Amino acid sequence: MNRKKKVKSTLKAQLKRSKAKLQKSSKPKYISKAERAKLELEQQGNNENNTNDE
Repeated sequence: MNRKKKVKSTLKAQLKRSKAKLQKSSKPKYISKAERAKLELEQQGNNENNTNDE
């Protein structure tokens, strides 16, 4: 591969990576299993409190 082509392809790859980092991901943020269990317990606790208040 000649020098110009190598430099051009390297810069193009860097540009592609930098643009990819700027794009917003459509994937939801990862929540660990322990964190999900904790949130579920909190939600159940809130539901019990709401039913007792009525």
